[in-house]
Amino acid sequence: MNKTLVAHSPDADDIFMYYAIKLGWVDLHGTKFDNLAADIETLNQATLKGEYDICAISFALYPFVKNDFALLKTAVSFGDGYGPKLVKKKGVKLKRNFKIALSGEYTTNALLFKIKYPEARVTYMNFLDIEGAVLDGTVDAGALIHESILTYDQSLEVEAELWDIWQELAGKELPLPLGGMCLRRSIPLNKAIDYENTLIKAVKVANDNKLLLSKMLLERDLIRVDHDTLQTYLGLYANDDSIELSPLQYQALDKLYSLGFEHGFYDDLIKSQDYLIPSEYEDLRNS
Repeated sequence: MNKTLVAHSPDADDIFMYYAIKLGWVDLHGTKFDNLAADIETLNQATLKGEYDICAISFALYPFVKNDFALLKTAVSFGDGYGPKLVKKKGVKLKRNFKIALSGEYTTNALLFKIKYPEARVTYMNFLDIEGAVLDGTVDAGALIHESILTYDQSLEVEAELWDIWQELAGKELPLPLGGMCLRRSIPLNKAIDYENTLIKAVKVANDNKLLLSKMLLERDLIRVDHDTLQTYLGLYANDDSIELSPLQYQALDKLYSLGFEHGFYDDLIKSQDYLIPSEYEDLRNS
């Protein structure tokens, strides 16, 4: 039995999209999948070190690991009119060099906030600590991600929506690329195709059984929010658009990578579709 580890973040959408495999609703003959949960920047750093075969990442990280990892077409999270929020205490006016807490150097929110606020003083911390750091004055503002965009303290207010910044920088309305998954290139192609197809099926099965799976995850105390908040959150980040990358989502990724290249964050300008698993070989294998 071949064993394969899938590393994902502990936020609700990643857990939701993986657990159809964990619960045995979806499987791959001859393969046992195991999972590991860690915050997204920990996973970004682990991917830079090549620690996991299949791993969730921030889309902004991908150009740094493109030679060693293929970009998967599934388990993706995009914003569509929403996304991370830059929050501050109510009534506070931010200076040009305000101190901002971000959830990691290689996150998409970090890339876009640094382009938008080049004079801001950036510090990085675990996403679970950012709200508290703003409340206690450790930082002037912080970027909230995951479920905290729905549950933050009422003494805070939104200074800027990453969605609005993204639309301004992109120059047209495109979905906001946040997170996806990648797979180590050294995995044999036939296995890589099978792994991706299994993950695509898992995300679809999870989405088709959203209420049942949500109930099971809540009963197992795997989710940090209540039922109603979970449904709202999954509606944002684990939905029909998460199953498989669309042409519009590819456009959005290419715009993200173009912006990063133009502002000196990436050495090369890449096109996302050039870095996928060549799944067309499956047809040749079966012909």
